[in-house]
Amino acid sequence: MEKTSVAVADLAATKYDPTKPQSQTTSSAKFADRSLKYSATFWFVSVMAGQWFFFYYIMAFYGFSVINDNMEIWNRWEAMGSKPYHAGDFAGNFAFAAHAIGAGIVAFGGALQLIPQVRSYFPKFHKINGYVYLSTVFCLAISGFYLVWVRDPEPITLSGIGTSINGLLIFAFAYLALRRVVNRDIVSHKKWALRLFLVSNAQWTLRVGVFSYLVTGSMLGLKPSFSDVFFPIWTFGCFVLPLATLQLYFYAKEKGGNRVKYITSGALCVLTVLMLVGAVGFTPFLLTVMSGGDIAL
Repeated sequence: MEKTSVAVADLAATKYDPTKPQSQTTSSAKFADRSLKYSATFWFVSVMAGQWFFFYYIMAFYGFSVINDNMEIWNRWEAMGSKPYHAGDFAGNFAFAAHAIGAGIVAFGGALQLIPQVRSYFPKFHKINGYVYLSTVFCLAISGFYLVWVRDPEPITLSGIGTSINGLLIFAFAYLALRRVVNRDIVSHKKWALRLFLVSNAQWTLRVGVFSYLVTGSMLGLKPSFSDVFFPIWTFGCFVLPLATLQLYFYAKEKGGNRVKYITSGALCVLTVLMLVGAVGFTPFLLTVMSGGDIAL
C-alpha cells in the first residue's frame, strides 16, 4: 500500500505536457530529480569533508592547548587582529575555549545527524547524538553572546550584531527542531534540523567564504582587500545565503517543475565549487596556525 501511495505521488508530481509523449515527460522529470539529488549530495559531501578537517584543526590546536595548559598559543591569531587569550581572564578564556571546542563538536556531530544511513541503521545513536548536538549548539550560542557582549570592550559592532542574530537563530531553530521531533513530525523536523545545521556552522561558512572571495578575486585580477564591501555584507550573508539556498532547494524538491530543479541544481553546484575554493585556500592557512608559522594575508 505504501509503495502504491509513493507511486501515485510521483505520478501526480509529474506535470503532463500534451505536446510531448508521456514517456519523454516522465524521463525529463526523473532526470531533473536526479540532478537535484546529486547536486545536493555534492554539496553535503563537500561540507562534511571541510567541516571534519575543521574539527581536526580545532581539537589539535585548541583542544590540546587546553589539555597542556598552553592557551597562549591562541594569540597566534593576533597578526589577524584577534587576541583570544587574555592572561588572568579565566571566565573569558573558558568561554572562548568552550566556544571553539563546541564549534568542533558541532562540525563533526552535525554532519553525522544528516547522514540517512546513520538515521536508518543506528537510530539510538542518532537520538543520543542529537541531544548532544542540541546541548552543544546551545552552549555555543551562550558562549558567543558572552564573548560579544561581555568580554569584548566594544560589542556594538557589525560583527557583534551578526553573531548575535546568528545566536538567536540557533536558539529558535534548535527549539523548533526539538519540538517537531517530540510531536513526531519527522518531515518538518528534518527541515528545521537542516536550518539549525547551517546557522550553527555559520562561522565556518564565514571563514570559507572570506577565503573564497580572496582566492577567486585574486585569480580574476580584482585585487580584493578587507576594505571591500563584501566583508560587512558577508557578516550576515554567511547564514542568510545558506538559508535562502536551502529554502530554494525545498521549493524545487516539493513544488518546482523541471526548470526550477535545474536552476537549483546549477546554483548548488556553483556555490559548492566556490565553497571548495575557499576550503582549499583555508586549509594551508589553518595548518600554518597549527605549526606556529607566520600568518598573513
